[in-house]
Amino acid sequence: MRIDKLAGSLFGAGAAALFAGAATAQENIGVPRPAQMGFQPAATDLAQDLQWLDGFILYIIAAITIFVTALLVIILIRFRASANPTPARFTHNSVIEVIWTVVPIIILVIIAVPSLNLLHKQVNVPETDMTIKATGNQWYWSYSYPDEGLEFDAFMIGAGMPSFDAAMADEDVRANMEKYNVTRETWLLQTDTEIVIPVGKKIRMQVTAGDVIHSWTIPAFGVKIDGVPGRLNETWFQVDMPGRYYGQCSELCGKDHSYMPIVVRALPQDEYDAWLEQAKELYASNPAPRRVQVASAE
Repeated sequence: MRIDKLAGSLFGAGAAALFAGAATAQENIGVPRPAQMGFQPAATDLAQDLQWLDGFILYIIAAITIFVTALLVIILIRFRASANPTPARFTHNSVIEVIWTVVPIIILVIIAVPSLNLLHKQVNVPETDMTIKATGNQWYWSYSYPDEGLEFDAFMIGAGMPSFDAAMADEDVRANMEKYNVTRETWLLQTDTEIVIPVGKKIRMQVTAGDVIHSWTIPAFGVKIDGVPGRLNETWFQVDMPGRYYGQCSELCGKDHSYMPIVVRALPQDEYDAWLEQAKELYASNPAPRRVQVASAE
């Protein structure tokens, strides 16, 4: 038996029920939609601030673009050869030069203030309720809850299949996808295990890597942080809405870079406590995390 199949059997039905059995019961909030324009719904204060800042800067950029375009049109019309056959000979205008120096500085300061405030909010981790550590590997994520003694790996469901339809046409792959409730919407995003967190709690997220640089990203959280070998980066978030949130490795890390999705499930406190008790029992019987590569399995 291949080691990846053996490792998968260690979890068995218990892991499937624990990590993916309630997939249909939890709404997929942080997931990309077909033909989607704009951001995913913000699930954290960080994401709300980030989306506001993006919109704020977009208004400034739009105003500058319209202003410059209007100036170009005026110049093309007013100073064309037929309307202005004798061009002026002056080389500069002190008032205009002061204006186009001072105004950009003011605009940059206006942008810098909320930008630096948001950066400070992201990198200065407050007093948190729990810690989760993510380790990027070629090509899967390993997670640990150091305060609870839990550790597990997360592999993409249906990795290596060229399309959702091809995966559903393969009997073995289809059975696995159905076990973890993979739909066309969550195709290439669902993993066999998930990070589970309580709603309304501040989570300290520590990220590193075991081989090359990876990047742990959840768009709905406004979180994107590199995992660098030999270095422990950290950020934080607080999710206010129960549901599932999806992300992917966002640093090109090798041929199976696209096989490193991320799933976070946010639960009410009582449901999280129940999950935690089940997880402790599962990992007590299967204490060794899986350290195998399945993305390119034959």
